[in-house]
Amino acid sequence: MKQIEAYLFFNGNCEEALEFYKRCLGGEITTLMRYEGTPMDNGQLPPGWKQKVMHSTFESEGARFMASDGMPGQPAPSYGGFAMSVFVPGDAANARKAFEALSEGGKVTMPFEPPFWGGHFGMLTDRFGIPWMVSSEH
Repeated sequence: MKQIEAYLFFNGNCEEALEFYKRCLGGEITTLMRYEGTPMDNGQLPPGWKQKVMHSTFESEGARFMASDGMPGQPAPSYGGFAMSVFVPGDAANARKAFEALSEGGKVTMPFEPPFWGGHFGMLTDRFGIPWMVSSEH
């Protein structure tokens, strides 16, 4: 079966973002590869870039996304036209906890409340500029 997964790019703070998501979503970093020791580590990497994240995978309860610091010398990423969506089954309290954690240092664009279609729903942009939608069935 095919899978479609998000791949997020950060501007040199990917590892910090992954640790933040680990705390907020209760997941784990299952893959983390640095630029050091790769074919790109041939004397051409900018200073401090060897320890940047070349590729990573984050997993939480069967859901996952990948992330990277991107390629050296590339412009800072901008995030538009998409949102990471998290559905938390069961009680809205766990979804609210994830929403509030993700919003720390970011901006709530729609409070986490019951929408007209039922359950609970909220939208935010986290402190790394990533847009999120968090929902629950109750």
